Amino acid sequence: MMSIRQFAKHLVVLVGLTALPMLSNAGELGPVPPKAKANASDTTKCVEPIGEMRKNHMEFLLHKRDETMREGVRTKQHSLTECIACHVTPNDKGEYARFGDDEHFCSSCHNYAAVNVDCFDCHSDLPEDASNKLRSSKNPHQNMTEGGKK
Repeated sequence: MMSIRQFAKHLVVLVGLTALPMLSNAGELGPVPPKAKANASDTTKCVEPIGEMRKNHMEFLLHKRDETMREGVRTKQHSLTECIACHVTPNDKGEYARFGDDEHFCSSCHNYAAVNVDCFDCHSDLPEDASNKLRSSKNPHQNMTEGGKK
């Protein structure tokens, strides 16, 4: 039978091991997404305040989807293509992470939160210039998908 002192030691070790992943982000709570290429304007970093985007980005994307698909309204604000163009950046070797990799802007948070998204079943997970390079480097007769699925 385990004494109270032994139980307390085991509990302290368990709590300490549970806290290690949080400490590995240098004091950050949660994931640390890659930085964007540029600010949206001189006065704002993103098209909406960062806290607002973190909390409501899906609402913006769904509203944009409905406007585009049902009403034919195409603007850059809240466009998935514009988000990807700004936020999915190459690493030091010039390579782009794909959706599903923790280094991909969207995946950095969605993997952490265990949230499944289906955007990239149809949409490209790379900026247009990177998608075009990838497409042109492949055999034109090869069956390939646009999204992050291989």
